[in-house]
Amino acid sequence: MRPRHLILGLFASILSAAGAQACSVALVLAMDVSGSVDAYEYDLQTQGVARALSEPAVADALLSGRAALALVQWSGSSEQAVSVPWTRIAEPADIRALALRIGTMARAFAGGNTAVGEAIQISAALFDQVPDCARWVIDVSGDGDENEGFSVGAERRAAWARAITINGLAIEGAATGTAITNFYRRWVVTPGGFVITAQQHTDFARAIRIKLLRELIPPMARRRDRDAPPSAQVAQLAWWPQLSASARALRSFHPRPNPYAGNDHM
Repeated sequence: MRPRHLILGLFASILSAAGAQACSVALVLAMDVSGSVDAYEYDLQTQGVARALSEPAVADALLSGRAALALVQWSGSSEQAVSVPWTRIAEPADIRALALRIGTMARAFAGGNTAVGEAIQISAALFDQVPDCARWVIDVSGDGDENEGFSVGAERRAAWARAITINGLAIEGAATGTAITNFYRRWVVTPGGFVITAQQHTDFARAIRIKLLRELIPPMARRRDRDAPPSAQVAQLAWWPQLSASARALRSFHPRPNPYAGNDHM
């Protein structure tokens, strides 16, 4: 082989290896630990995440995508904590260590309110640390609508402007029907995002497994262009409340007035 061809071949091999090891997705798990979540329900959430990460299909997706994961515990205003900073998944041992850490994680807050907007805000700020990851996703889980801070609309818009996708895991109670699911669809997720519903906390492990698979496995997981003009990205969000309202009308859902409703007007 000629020297020139040898050099080109080595260069192509280096590029191929670098591409294979690129981070496909950075995912923040934003977990509700407000006052409506008791100690038993908190354990169901942490153990559910730990088991889901260890599932073969989820583990394979994490490894093949060289994913990065972080976990935020959130409650009321000024009650958010990054409990697990960014963890890069490069080998099975990384998944085992992450699952163990989350499964034994101490609770950061108890007895607080529900400030969903602030949970999105602190989660979005974490992506400054992972600029190399192709997709940025926030996975917000919770069992109530926002009752403090009332910034969910503004923070969702800000996240969408940065090409961050927000998905939701709504935990319904015995008497809530679909109220929490509808709140997440209407106020939390970004266009193209989705909501998975858990029927009470005992159903959390099943729901988080399905949710992680949808977020990690192509073609279900889609990428948005972070280099697109912010004005174009925000404009796409402008029609989202109207679309959600139409969907609710088809379902004959009539929400109660929201004190934070004005936050989402463009």
